Amino acid sequence: MLESYLRSHYQKYFVDNVAKYVAKYATPNQITLLSLCTGVCILPALIFHQRWIGVILLILTGYLDMLDGTLARLRSCSSEVGAMLDILSDRVVEAAAIMGLYFVNPMYPGFLSLLMLSSILICITSFLVVGIFTQNNTQKSFYYSPGLIERAEAFIFFAAMMIFPSLYPVLAILFSILVFYTAADRIHQFVFSKKLFNFSRRKA
Repeated sequence: MLESYLRSHYQKYFVDNVAKYVAKYATPNQITLLSLCTGVCILPALIFHQRWIGVILLILTGYLDMLDGTLARLRSCSSEVGAMLDILSDRVVEAAAIMGLYFVNPMYPGFLSLLMLSSILICITSFLVVGIFTQNNTQKSFYYSPGLIERAEAFIFFAAMMIFPSLYPVLAILFSILVFYTAADRIHQFVFSKKLFNFSRRKA
């Protein structure tokens, strides 16, 4: 949700110029793999209770995730392999962050980590299913359906859980509820749009 309001301004000042420079030295897939490695390092950082390093790595992997897509569009080399790597990298990073948060807060039930992982699993399934069956008119490899909780919001939650470990239970439950809502709302909008489309066809 935040991305739709802030991305154009952030992109212009902090991503586009960097992408033009990086394009001389790296491919989009290399940046994706760098983002993946950076994100995976969140787990050991949190295991050793280096919470601020975890936050920095989280911000860095998020930035690299934006940079790889911009680089692909700049070099006109978007590919199905790149899209696959990007989606896979995102999920691995999210899993690493959530597992790391468990080690930051071992006194709380592991159920909270499972709840967050389950909500992400269901939400990404709804995202992929809607993307597959929706015509793509965007610059991305397939249709990215918007939602209340997207990657920016998820990273804000993760960072808050790292910085304020005492709030972990409340933030974990709130995050899961909002992610479940995002999945349900996405499916509802998709089904409603298909019913409306089919009704219009019958009427015509």
